[in-house]
Amino acid sequence: MMDPTALARGLERALAREGWPPPHGLSRLTGGAMMESWLFASGDEQLVLRRAPSPEMMERSAYGHDVEAQIISLAHAGGVTAPEIIAQLAPEDGIGTGFIMRALPGTADPRSILACRDADSLLRDAARELAVIHALDVDRAPAGVPHVSYADALAGLREQFRDAGNDRPIIALAIAWLADNIPDEIAPVLLHGDFRLGNLLVDDGRLSAVLDWELVHLGDRHEDIAYACMTVWRFARIDRPALGLGLFEDWFAAYEAAGGAAVDRTRVHYWLVYRTCWWALGCLGMARYWRSGEDRSLERVVISRRTAEQELDLLMLLEQSAPQAEQDRPLPPPRAMPHNISGEASTAEIATAISEWLATIKDGVTGHDRFQLAVARNALGIIARGADSGADSGAHAQDFTLAQDLLTGAKSLATPHLLANLRRMALGKLAADMPKYPALALARARWGDITEQGEQ
Repeated sequence: MMDPTALARGLERALAREGWPPPHGLSRLTGGAMMESWLFASGDEQLVLRRAPSPEMMERSAYGHDVEAQIISLAHAGGVTAPEIIAQLAPEDGIGTGFIMRALPGTADPRSILACRDADSLLRDAARELAVIHALDVDRAPAGVPHVSYADALAGLREQFRDAGNDRPIIALAIAWLADNIPDEIAPVLLHGDFRLGNLLVDDGRLSAVLDWELVHLGDRHEDIAYACMTVWRFARIDRPALGLGLFEDWFAAYEAAGGAAVDRTRVHYWLVYRTCWWALGCLGMARYWRSGEDRSLERVVISRRTAEQELDLLMLLEQSAPQAEQDRPLPPPRAMPHNISGEASTAEIATAISEWLATIKDGVTGHDRFQLAVARNALGIIARGADSGADSGAHAQDFTLAQDLLTGAKSLATPHLLANLRRMALGKLAADMPKYPALALARARWGDITEQGEQ
């Protein structure tokens, strides 16, 4: 993370070009898996800086911050509740790439948003914003905005899977299903690409801004509609599949009522599988960022273990394709747990002890450091649970041969016992990596898992 003093000097240079006063009150905003966000004041105005933590990270992006700023300006002018761009960073500012925008009121915290009194109105607000985004003139989109065919999008998943080792059976199963069910192309629209809770500001129960435009591309509108409904973005409200705010049919009806084209449910399911697979591979890739040295933040390695969440979600999306006999087959028994040990402290006990100590100092930590402390405690929980289960859950999930059999069609969900074994694999991995993920309890209930598994 850049020194705040150096950051303030660079901001002062960028603001001066647009006639704004020097910055003050600079503070890092929490969250943001890919980009940094900083809140500060210039005169009496509250502004936000959005920047890349490293130049190398932007090399992996489809376009730079200059194009992203143009997209946000296009959306703002087109009636989307998007921020107003104030200035763009230049190389001579010495603080990387990014841009400055006017701050808007509200919170992006999903749990605060889900506690709002009128979820129905907020769902309609979100549907209206998405319909307006999809109505933007694609001919006015900046030249750098990509349009990837469905076949090329699937090829991109295959390439990411190869880079990740080609050895995760549930991801292989999803890629094979996507290849077998690829839809016909329809006229592309401008997609936000990351439209979900966490990227929406809400003020007094109403949507006040659509944020984070770095994944904009041209494509099937159903991709955005589905992405907002991914299980991971429902947070604590797994019973409300549309943004954690309402039911699928409520979401579709609100989108259509706001001027969006008629929603095709089959396409929504396809893109729900696609984006869940995409995020599973994105989580796996976080570990590569850390290993390469591009970003050695603790958050990277912990996000990589969230792959387990997406693998469970994929299996729950795809299991309906299995013969009924395989859907009804009981789970195999779980791996045997090690007996209690005596003597010196185990790895699990050491990790638990460190986590408990960190809990005693969290009240003295503020801002982004407090967020990182929570991430550290999460990481220690992963270590403790993995040690208790007798194996590293990430390594335990690897099965190159089975993954290849699924990719080639040599095995499928019709293969006897395959679905039951994949279910057990997904449950065990998620119980070690992210046991508080709401879908875990749902899957256990659906699959008849009666094993008791403690949570750290």
